Amino acid sequence: MLAAISERDREQELATGYAPGSAEDFDRLYRTSYARVVRTLVGVVGSQEAAEDCAQEAFARALSAWSRWKAEVPAEAWLHRIAINTAISFKRKETIRALPSLLGRLGPLRLHSDPPDTARTTTILDELRRLPPKQAAALVMRYYHGYTNREIAAALGVSERTVGQRIAGGLAKLRTRIEA
Repeated sequence: MLAAISERDREQELATGYAPGSAEDFDRLYRTSYARVVRTLVGVVGSQEAAEDCAQEAFARALSAWSRWKAEVPAEAWLHRIAINTAISFKRKETIRALPSLLGRLGPLRLHSDPPDTARTTTILDELRRLPPKQAAALVMRYYHGYTNREIAAALGVSERTVGQRIAGGLAKLRTRIEA
């Protein structure tokens, strides 16, 4: 059960609007940030259903750690960090689960590809899904949600420089793939 609110927690609540361990505040955090978290995760995992599953798991993890949350990091940024880590784990597991069926569908190795296969069109979202999850998360948070590099860094638990590198690297990969 959520712990009683101490004086220090009350001071944090005044500074951030949320008190660690407060059930009411966690409910409010859930209501105000769920849709935004899901939209971020769609860019990372690639589908609405998987994003909703990851978001639910992330909120469950966040609830169990809510009494230990520190107000030095904004609550929504802390929550995004948990959600993105959950999505990255999901993608790893998905890749491992999909490998046997992928190998079966590929069949024997072909030396020449079929022209219809190479002419297949892609969308930005398709290309975004092909990026490493950490790059995709940084791009979605920056260009879809409008977060600053500082806010993204707080959410992901990395430096602003790392965020800049992920965004630049992701944009370069997208540009190369789309131009090709």
